[in-house]
Amino acid sequence: MTTNPHTAVQVENPEVATVGGRYPPSSLLDRGTASSSTNHGVVMPRRSRAGPRSRRPRGLLQPNTIRRLNSEDDSSSLDEVPLMMAEDGIDSENDSLTKSRKQRRTYGSTISWLLCCGWKDNLYRYLGSLEQKCIKKKEPKPRTVPIGRRAVYQEKYPANIIRNQKYSVFSFIPLVLYNQFKFFLNLYFLVVALSQFIPAVRIGYLYTYWLPLGFVIFVTMCREAVDDFRRYRRDREVNSQLFSKLTKTGIIKIPSSDIKVSDIIIIGKNQRVPADMVFLRTTEKTVVDLWDHTMDLYEISAEVYAEKPQKDIHSFVGTFTRVDGGRQEDPLGIENTLWANTVVASGTAVGIVVYTGRETRSSMNTSQPAAKVGLLDLEINSQTKVLFLATMILSIVLIALKGFNGPWYRYFFRFVLLFSSIIPLSLRVNLDMGKMVYSLMVQRDKAIPGTVVRTTTIPEELGRIQYLLSDKTGTLTENEMIFKKLHIGTVSFGTESMDEVMSHIQTYYVQHHGTGTLTVTPSKKSSGSALRRTVVTRVHAAVKALALCHNVTPVYENDNENGEETETVEADKDQEAKVTYQASSPDEVALVAWTEDIGLALVQRDLTSMQLRTPLGSILLYTILQIFPFTSERKRMGIIVKDESTGEITFYLKGADVVMANIVQYNDWLDEEVGNMAREGLRTLVVAKKPLSDDQYHDFEMRYNQAKLSIQDRAAKVAAIADSLEQDLELLCVTGVEDKLQVDVRPTLELLRNAGIKTWMLTGDKLETATCIAKSSRLVARTQDIYIFRTILNRSDAHLELNSFRRKSDSALVIKGNDMDMCLQFYEHEFMELACQAPAVVCCRCSPTQKADIVELIKRHTKKRTCAVGDGGNDVSMIQASNVGIGLEGKEGKQASLAADFSITQFRHVGRLLMVHGRNSYKRSATLSHFVMHRGLIISTMQAVFSSVFYLSSVALYQGFLTVGYATVYTMFPVFSLVLDEDVSAETAMLYPELYKDLTKGRELSYKMFYLWILISIYQGSILMYGALLLFEEEFIHIIAISFTSLILTELLMVALTIRTWHLLMVGAEFLSLIIYIASLFVFKEYFDPAFFLSWAFVWKVVVITLVSCVPLYILKYLRRKFSPPSYSKLT
Repeated sequence: MTTNPHTAVQVENPEVATVGGRYPPSSLLDRGTASSSTNHGVVMPRRSRAGPRSRRPRGLLQPNTIRRLNSEDDSSSLDEVPLMMAEDGIDSENDSLTKSRKQRRTYGSTISWLLCCGWKDNLYRYLGSLEQKCIKKKEPKPRTVPIGRRAVYQEKYPANIIRNQKYSVFSFIPLVLYNQFKFFLNLYFLVVALSQFIPAVRIGYLYTYWLPLGFVIFVTMCREAVDDFRRYRRDREVNSQLFSKLTKTGIIKIPSSDIKVSDIIIIGKNQRVPADMVFLRTTEKTVVDLWDHTMDLYEISAEVYAEKPQKDIHSFVGTFTRVDGGRQEDPLGIENTLWANTVVASGTAVGIVVYTGRETRSSMNTSQPAAKVGLLDLEINSQTKVLFLATMILSIVLIALKGFNGPWYRYFFRFVLLFSSIIPLSLRVNLDMGKMVYSLMVQRDKAIPGTVVRTTTIPEELGRIQYLLSDKTGTLTENEMIFKKLHIGTVSFGTESMDEVMSHIQTYYVQHHGTGTLTVTPSKKSSGSALRRTVVTRVHAAVKALALCHNVTPVYENDNENGEETETVEADKDQEAKVTYQASSPDEVALVAWTEDIGLALVQRDLTSMQLRTPLGSILLYTILQIFPFTSERKRMGIIVKDESTGEITFYLKGADVVMANIVQYNDWLDEEVGNMAREGLRTLVVAKKPLSDDQYHDFEMRYNQAKLSIQDRAAKVAAIADSLEQDLELLCVTGVEDKLQVDVRPTLELLRNAGIKTWMLTGDKLETATCIAKSSRLVARTQDIYIFRTILNRSDAHLELNSFRRKSDSALVIKGNDMDMCLQFYEHEFMELACQAPAVVCCRCSPTQKADIVELIKRHTKKRTCAVGDGGNDVSMIQASNVGIGLEGKEGKQASLAADFSITQFRHVGRLLMVHGRNSYKRSATLSHFVMHRGLIISTMQAVFSSVFYLSSVALYQGFLTVGYATVYTMFPVFSLVLDEDVSAETAMLYPELYKDLTKGRELSYKMFYLWILISIYQGSILMYGALLLFEEEFIHIIAISFTSLILTELLMVALTIRTWHLLMVGAEFLSLIIYIASLFVFKEYFDPAFFLSWAFVWKVVVITLVSCVPLYILKYLRRKFSPPSYSKLT
């Protein structure tokens, strides 16, 4: 990645493109420099995914088939050729079976469509189209923005606000109610509660139904309100940030939310750019024209034309026109822009706002936040439907036994109400409160400090992750480059031998510029003066090239008398000042910093010149004649400089080995050394040079300027002229730079791999860099091969590449974003099938939209839970599209952290977040939900036994407070204390990540466990009711006392049976509930006979019934743990 001296732009994926101002329009006389940094990735245009897809049997293409496909004229024949064929080139006999199976699927698709709520999708689609017809959205359009004395800008554009909230004041209640009652459980209880207003079917008191339902909705609204208010406060903090606005009367301060199109904004160092702007001018001391006359912008009459808003952050089409003193028009491109959410790294930049709010590039690449629903909630919702079906069947059976006589439908509805506790409303209360407890535990975990839970509704999702999609720069790496190796063909220098390089540089300048005052360290190996001079000369040429071929600007910071930092680049005045290098690429900063360490330092740079300081302290002056910036297509950058002391003109070029290998002169060591460095996980750059005579340069300059003035095909013509110069260059060296990984990235990725989680790396970086990081971070294991997709231009290429990749077993996949789009356009299903089978996937050159699309593809094709991790604004779409979004607070800002569900400070915290908190949250909620269902099922079983014994009457067994108190004060505390239970310690869970793999199978909430708890409930409910009926002697009230007391004791004992690790609060909850119940025996005399429960008969009957209901389960649990122990019990 390169930049010029006018702008040093720090990009999250720096090799992709430069974002930010290159220089202001030439019509503005005062020019300066600015530096900005961005957190955007690459945005590529989305391709249509329509088109035929082959789903024929798998196999390999035969040679004759491949030859046939290579013909462009026969590309249409691909429809007739299966993507995968049998080894003999003939379709296997499974073809007919596959076709018939597909036909059978179509017959059942209509029924499955109805059962799976397909009608709901069509309804939403219809409502959406109706909304679009009724509410016409304003289409984005190009605009002409006036500057100076022109008329005041009257057009209205979106407000410049950042909004991550899910609700507004008006939509909060309707949306929260909709999100709650779309769950079958809550909708069912709403209908039941409403039915109690009908006197004919009323059972008990209204508060027994409306109080629990109201409490559930109240708790949910409070939680959603708190979460959304936190988002509002974060958004308000960003929107209220003050910026300097230039007006005719002077500079005023306005909040970011008040910035409008046509405003002229001044951005200082380390300040966020609030909106998309066209870069006008800057102020730094690197140019002759200083920032002396601020108000002259309002003395001109000009206008800026900007294209309509779009997603692509790497292109911009516009013009700058001055209409005073003759019409003069200059073209504007990407180098003239400052995108929103970039950061000015040095100096002060001034720009005119062209896009605001949702029309900015960053907002258009960000999807709207949606309410996320966890898989556990969906599974419980489906199980409640089974319970509802059981309620209907039980009611129908009792009505059938009673006979369809008289108002049987009324009795049927009363039975449904009596058995409504089969579907426990308290389940939602317990789960929601449990989510809050889990979130609190996460934020208080000292092992992951700084972690913030921003979405409290999905902590259990952390325990079900099977695909983790991670950004690279700033997430896996710290975006800090360290120079590691220099190879000049015959000699390789590593970190341990850099003193030799320093010795060679000192020797060269002592020999060519006098003895000086430095002591030359002798070479460790003396093999003759001729060889010595050869090595010294080659090392100097390589180091000099690295010191000149870049887009780095040195900035010196001094403390003035007031203690404030000031910036200067006049290094010859103060060599002791602290220097910082500003550039768009951290690779270039690492190279220039290394040349300074070994003696050849960059001390000054401006628009047209560069100065180097030698080890002797002398200053070398170079004139910058041309700069060829890095682009993702060229994969290289170049510069033409003139040595003012000798008059020599030299063209320096550096870039990726894949393109430089065809540009440099023939050699026999480049490929081998680049491969060796790549295996070490280093980012490689090949550096070359070409001396130019004055005539050669002037001829090139003339042709190059003519190409830049072309209106049609300007880019192609400019590239062609540059390519004519890039021939037969002298190879100087190969450099190896290490992108420093974050702490414990390797063990964390290994931990995730052992836990059964597949990791995909989605980055906007170049392919070579992404591959190096995948190796160095151990995303790709040492024993695994890497398959790199070749460039795909058409359907035939995609066809052949997919077949080639299928032959590679256990190979990681590396593919570029545009190549993936081509595969998805023609073979979406086949590509996703192969990619999901790969142990790891690296997708480079990804735009923010592509990242989100990949997440959606994985969710749709695998039906598995995904987790996205990122740290920049270009990761927000991916984070919001995933089931769980994790944002890192880092150098890229807080945009990803604010939009994520969970915010962490280091990538290594992902391991503990999933292995410990995710696992515990899921297992605890699964146990809690089953136990709450058991609590409702057991009392409903007792009601069914009671009704069947007493002439099938639809009379409630327990009246009034007993029904409400059973699920609240009597059993609430012990049952809810299950959220503190854990099967293994946090250390064990981190040591054995294989335990996490068991959770992905969903056994904790499987229908097998669900039906097992139903059987337990039926058994215990029958024992309790039949036991009370058999042992009671005199009054009916004794049945109530015996059965209800046994029921409460059974619930308390079942909690004790379920707990795996006792906590002090659990013991307290058990005793508290028991004390509350015993006290209520003396209070509610209308339900209990005090004389009876103080008798010995009451005690022994309750004890016997309770033991019969619980002891067999204890025995079965002991036998199961002995003969079929769970996996975690083997580790404790």
